[in-house]
Amino acid sequence: MAMEKEIPVYIFMGFLGAGKTKFAKETLMEQDFTEGQRTLLLVAEDGEEEYDAEALKEKNIFLEEISEETLTEEHLLELGKKYAPQNVMIEYNGMWELDKIFNVRVPKGWTVVQVISFVDATTFDIYVANMKKIMMDELRNADMIIFNRCDENTKMAEYRRSIRAVNRRAQVIFEGKDGKQMIGDEEVVLPYDLDKDEIILQDEDFGIFYIDAADNPDKYVGKKIKTKAQVFHPSSYPANTFVPGRFAMTCCAEDIQFVGFKSYSDKAKDFEDREWVVVEAEIGKEFYEEFGGEGPVFHVNSVVKAEPAQDELVYFTY
Repeated sequence: MAMEKEIPVYIFMGFLGAGKTKFAKETLMEQDFTEGQRTLLLVAEDGEEEYDAEALKEKNIFLEEISEETLTEEHLLELGKKYAPQNVMIEYNGMWELDKIFNVRVPKGWTVVQVISFVDATTFDIYVANMKKIMMDELRNADMIIFNRCDENTKMAEYRRSIRAVNRRAQVIFEGKDGKQMIGDEEVVLPYDLDKDEIILQDEDFGIFYIDAADNPDKYVGKKIKTKAQVFHPSSYPANTFVPGRFAMTCCAEDIQFVGFKSYSDKAKDFEDREWVVVEAEIGKEFYEEFGGEGPVFHVNSVVKAEPAQDELVYFTY
């Protein structure tokens, strides 16, 4: 029996004016991304840029507009039969719930291979302040995030850090107003001195430490650390292993997660979940499945009970 041919689906996300249509036009028309293959382009909003349907047809690309009402399994099946596409591109409306696109059943063979989120760097702070959950939901589901309209004042390192708090896998790209990629100083200014013999974390700095150590474990290997944290015992861990960590607000009050690193200590079983402790440890590195690859681990020298932090949550704000 012949295998079902895979039809790659590319999804472009972002708010109105974020640059989705411009990118799609350049990719389809100028870079000839589809190489003449029959392509279905589904557009979910009218933006500042417009498509030339006739010019697209000359490239074997067929444009269809969709709405929240027509983004259904039945309509997609109709379009699949009508065009028999070899590629599908979806320009998604940034104000629609993401569950709509990810939960709808698609025709056989349609496979989402890449989700690209576009962000206007000049309005990012405003959207985060006013529509943080919607914005972070988009960024959390992206494989690639493109900040456009950047200049010398764009807080690239800080923006990258806030993205890494919700999405560790995504590639983050910054483009200038001329469309060229910008290479900024990605060195995060840390609130502690890595050159000292011991890193002593202030309560509010755990989030910054977590992201930097997760992204750059090699520079922490062999370092000593002292930090206040809460205890968590994953059910899959042996008795001498636990996770000292903090509850972090990555987006909003409804989106709080516990973050921390695997730690080894003979006293791990002496403490209850959520109990506050001060941990002193030496940082190592190893592969563990829960982290999705190699990550920092603590080899604990001392762990003692402690008073709760003044603010029990840590934040990944910039």
